[in-house]
Amino acid sequence: MTEERKDQLSRWRLILGEAAEERLSGLGGGEPLLDRDQQLMDEALAAIYDGTSGGFGGEDEDPRSGRRRSAGSGPSAPRLARWLADIRSFFPSDVVSVIQSDAMERKGLRQLLFEPELLSQVKPDIRMVATLMALKGSIPEKTKDTARQLVKAVVDDIAKRLENEIRRSVTGALNRRQHSPLPSLSGMDWKKTITSNLKHYDRESKRLIPERFHYFDRARRSREWTVILDIDQSGSMADSVIYASVIGSIFASLPALDTRVVVFDTEVVDLSEQCADDPVDMLFGIQLGGGTDINKSVAYCEQFITEPGKTLFLLISDLYEGGNQAALIRRMGEMRAAGVKVLCLLALSDSGVPSYDAEVAKKLASFGIPCFACTPDRLAELVEGALQGKDLQELAARVGSVTTAK
Repeated sequence: MTEERKDQLSRWRLILGEAAEERLSGLGGGEPLLDRDQQLMDEALAAIYDGTSGGFGGEDEDPRSGRRRSAGSGPSAPRLARWLADIRSFFPSDVVSVIQSDAMERKGLRQLLFEPELLSQVKPDIRMVATLMALKGSIPEKTKDTARQLVKAVVDDIAKRLENEIRRSVTGALNRRQHSPLPSLSGMDWKKTITSNLKHYDRESKRLIPERFHYFDRARRSREWTVILDIDQSGSMADSVIYASVIGSIFASLPALDTRVVVFDTEVVDLSEQCADDPVDMLFGIQLGGGTDINKSVAYCEQFITEPGKTLFLLISDLYEGGNQAALIRRMGEMRAAGVKVLCLLALSDSGVPSYDAEVAKKLASFGIPCFACTPDRLAELVEGALQGKDLQELAARVGSVTTAK
């Protein structure tokens, strides 16, 4: 058997599992299909995907033997810890994230959340953060510090990826002086200019002749812009909630913006202060799941719109409205007509085309409100264009993966 043929059969054996061992081995002339490392990899996969496997039962078994595992009375912490180490050794990080998520869903391994020594071995990823958020009320006290460290690792990673580009985009959009080398009179700091030049007062002409002029920082002069993130915290929006929360904290750190961050299900919670202080605290203040009353949340956010032409409103929701749908559509339309730059992000994630209420999206789009999905790395471009006054429909078509007809 050629090496290429053996490699093909080994790959199929890993894909199909132990049930295909006899048949595939026969195609290979009866030779063993898996080497030692592949056997360990097969065990790691079988623990989750093999329906006949006892998973993590049998604590006293040798996890590195070729024997089939028998079902035990419950999950084994030592076995699970070794399994977590194995999958991180055998698979790339993006595959590890999928396997961990499947372990939670298929095997009910919530023990990951209850044992600090297990949770510390979990690869920090957005799926695990979503799980922690959904089950945070059940996490025991002894695990909370470890859970917080895991969430912080993911938050820091997202911020590292996005912060510089968002800062650059916002600063570029609001830097009115970038189009002219001359200082703007509207940006003059009169108090500081007069105080620092009093020694140059001319008694004869009774005039103050300034030797140096002082101007407000460009970002401070642009603070009249308000950015409102209204975030649907229903369970289907988990990834979007996490990304939006971190991005909201980046906006809140910019003196150029007055940032409001609001989350909702059937109730509305204003997390603007927590977002500005610590996005990790903010995420632990979010409760995924429950019903949805988008109209109620939009009504709450309206109080922050003091200058419509200088307000960017980002509704992050799949638009499945459990409240007053007609009132929601009317309210959003009126907001857009008043001059607010309104965008609806059906998803803010890397997971592609979302499920959403297409009828509501079409009605909002008829008012000139783009409804689309956007990956987090394209949000900076979107915000920059919106603050510069570019056409929102064109922006949505360029950066979004889903758009609705006008």
